[in-house]
Amino acid sequence: MASERHFSPVDRLLLQADAALRTLLPFSGQPTRPSPATVEAPTELDSQQTQHIAGLMRINHTGEVCAQALYQGQALTAKLPQVRKAMEHAADEEIDHLAWCEQRIRELGSRPSVLNPLFYGLSFGVGAAAGLISDKISLGFVAATEDQVVKHLDEHLEQIPLEDQKSRAILEQMRVDEQQHACNALDAGGVRFPKPVKLGMSLLAKVMTSSTYRI
Repeated sequence: MASERHFSPVDRLLLQADAALRTLLPFSGQPTRPSPATVEAPTELDSQQTQHIAGLMRINHTGEVCAQALYQGQALTAKLPQVRKAMEHAADEEIDHLAWCEQRIRELGSRPSVLNPLFYGLSFGVGAAAGLISDKISLGFVAATEDQVVKHLDEHLEQIPLEDQKSRAILEQMRVDEQQHACNALDAGGVRFPKPVKLGMSLLAKVMTSSTYRI
């Protein structure tokens, strides 16, 4: 069995910089799975529907930017090799979501949020800090974050018109994946965060969603 390759601190920082660029530059993330929207037939949407759906998909895209940053920050400071690998694997899966959302936003004639670099930096710092505290806290943070994401996806699925099967297909698959990430994090030893902590995370998430809907 091949031994795990060990990177120096400088190597890891360079890898993180590369991951940040691949997350933030347009169409730089390469998905491993085709978008669920490709099998759905296009439908006519009026201008108001198009604008609203684009705003919702922009929120989801920024959420995936935050997820990338969170996982990368946690992988950088994770103490156990298996936890680091789990974070890196989850980040790879989130690239699919990132690419799917961006593609749908472009199809709707809009663009991702200009605030993405800011949210990436904040999320990376939170992830790195959680990893420095302990792997259990880091994994617990993943589970709590993914729970919040699932709630947002449920809210968005209620708002997206039934005829827009392209957007719905993307969000439904994202929901399945995010729920699995939360379960995986808890199974790996993550702590369950108390309700007050989750409430605080929810309030911070509202700041992100309200600002990126239009900007």
